[in-house]
Formats: sequence, C-alpha cells, structure tokens
Amino acid sequence: MTIAYDDFSRVEIRVGRITRAETFPEARRPAYRLWIDFGTEIGERKSSAQLVANYSIDELVGRQIVAVTNFEPRQIGKFMSEVLVLGVPDERGEVVLLRPDNDVPVGGRMY
Repeated sequence: MTIAYDDFSRVEIRVGRITRAETFPEARRPAYRLWIDFGTEIGERKSSAQLVANYSIDELVGRQIVAVTNFEPRQIGKFMSEVLVLGVPDERGEVVLLRPDNDVPVGGRMY
C-alpha cells in the first residue's frame, strides 16, 4: 500500500531528549516510563516503552530519541502515554531506539 505525501506530513515525528526514566512494574511486558523534553513548542511529554531488554535507565537518561508527538494519548495502566517512541526490532525482536547520529536541537521535526 502506498500513501500520499500529504498523509505522511500529518504525522509529527520529532526529536526529544529523555530527562527521566523509571521502571514500570504495572506494565504487562517489561517497560520503562519515560519523560521526554521536546523543547519549548511542545514541552515535556511522557511515554511507556518496552526497552528493558536493550537499555538500562542510566543509558536512557540524556539520550536523544525520535517519537511521534501527535498521536492521541493512551492510558497504559495508571500511566498516560502521550508520545510513541520509535524503534526497530533486533534479531531477538527487542526494541532498538531510533535516534539522530549527531546531537540536534530538541523539538526538531523529521523531514
């Protein structure tokens, strides 16, 4: 299936920096709760992400990531996930984060 560029352009994919991460024991699959800074235009948003297999909390805090910022928020247990952090599966099917090669200003939109 193909989509028109106008369809793709409605998806806001932006870079953010993880400012805080903690375990999420209530999640069905092992996950972290993340707080991500997307700059002054968007501010800080929260996300639940199944990153436990490949990342420790110490590795996540300060890391830049790429996320979809204009999905409707989703309630996951007692936590409201506001953005979708993007990743791809490794050989075991575990999430590996997508991120810029270089440090870039937070809030920048992918194009």
